Amino acid sequence: MILLRHGQSEFNLHFGATRRDPGIVDPRLTDLGHTQAAEAAEQLASAGIRRIVVSPYTRALQTVRPVAAALGLPVTIDPIVRERYAYACDIGSRRSALERDWPHHDFSAITEIWWPQEEEPEASIVDRAARFRADLAARDDWEHTLVVSHWGFILSMTGQSVANGQWLRCDPLAPPPASLTWHA
Repeated sequence: MILLRHGQSEFNLHFGATRRDPGIVDPRLTDLGHTQAAEAAEQLASAGIRRIVVSPYTRALQTVRPVAAALGLPVTIDPIVRERYAYACDIGSRRSALERDWPHHDFSAITEIWWPQEEEPEASIVDRAARFRADLAARDDWEHTLVVSHWGFILSMTGQSVANGQWLRCDPLAPPPASLTWHA
């Protein structure tokens, strides 16, 4: 599978400069983030992708838009690939708001409030990543699946810290990472 981290968000811009939570709920992409999404779409156009899974956060949905358009594929919304809930940016938009803002996507598989209500322990995201890895490994199309996700989820899947707009390949049949370093 290919794991793509969303483009730079308003949160990433401010947090990167100050290392403090700027309090932005479900942030949108910056201009640079939109550029990173367009570049990812161009880079992934010939990667053989046949299925796209995306986190319900706005920054991930904005990142997947040019990729899905370039490939002519629908997206599957799945909160299992969301970020670890630890900052204001990890408060999502309600399902009803997402349905209004993204009418061409199917949000029927998520609840109205699909993110946790309190900080998520690191072990929780590691467990989510392991469940996703096992589910994907059982599918015959995992090699042709793109997952648009977040720093913490990708770290949990691969043990690698990736930058905004960066993508990498991941074999769900390979052993999961032995240890993780939880700092961006």
